[in-house]
Amino acid sequence: MSTGGAEETGRQSWLRTVAADVARLDRSSSAERAADILRRSITEGALPPGAQLSEVELTEVLEVSRNTLREAFRLLTHEGLLVYKLHRGVFVPELDEHDVIDLYRLRRALEVDVVRGLADRDPELPADRLEPLHDDVEAAEAAAGADRWPAVGTANMRFHQHLIGLADSARMDAMTGRLLAELRLLFHVIATPRELHEPYIARNRSLFELLEARKYDEAAADLHEYLIDSERRILTAFRDKGLQSPRTT
Repeated sequence: MSTGGAEETGRQSWLRTVAADVARLDRSSSAERAADILRRSITEGALPPGAQLSEVELTEVLEVSRNTLREAFRLLTHEGLLVYKLHRGVFVPELDEHDVIDLYRLRRALEVDVVRGLADRDPELPADRLEPLHDDVEAAEAAAGADRWPAVGTANMRFHQHLIGLADSARMDAMTGRLLAELRLLFHVIATPRELHEPYIARNRSLFELLEARKYDEAAADLHEYLIDSERRILTAFRDKGLQSPRTT
């Protein structure tokens, strides 16, 4: 199959997934819910950097008016997850080296602080609070065993989302949705999902086991190194592809 044919097949698959998501939603806050579906599509890797969004297609599959869709686009543009190009339309942005550094600085500030803070906030963390992370680790391992590497990536995203969720902060949860979507855009620079995610399957398992043992300081230190390593790999991939930031400091 040609590259163009593969891209079209992937696009049609994504549109079917969007339609299925719509069927599960009620009709309140239509623009916010449409934005949530598109944000999740970016987070799960269905919308790569540079992809153009079609109003005609999306008004049909999202079952919303053109005005509602444009409001959803506006919300996501404000979050930096879409860009409007004059006379061309709405696109998923293509990030650069500056974005890698900025997003990983935010990741460390959020994730490491959440884990370190468990020692004071919830030293006897109930086992059921960790169940979502356990399920994410198991899902990633099962998907890897079945050679379903995009699914491994989705499980990894959910692992980090649930990790930040241990803070019980609605504001941090909202920030995490945008953060993970932007991270997924960075990850497209790695050649294959397996190359990107395979090294972190065991590291997520190890991190979960430290949390389960309530070794929060050790878990925080491990997570800090984990994120440093991940940032380094992404920066190397950007530089290898000549995607250094054009911005000046």
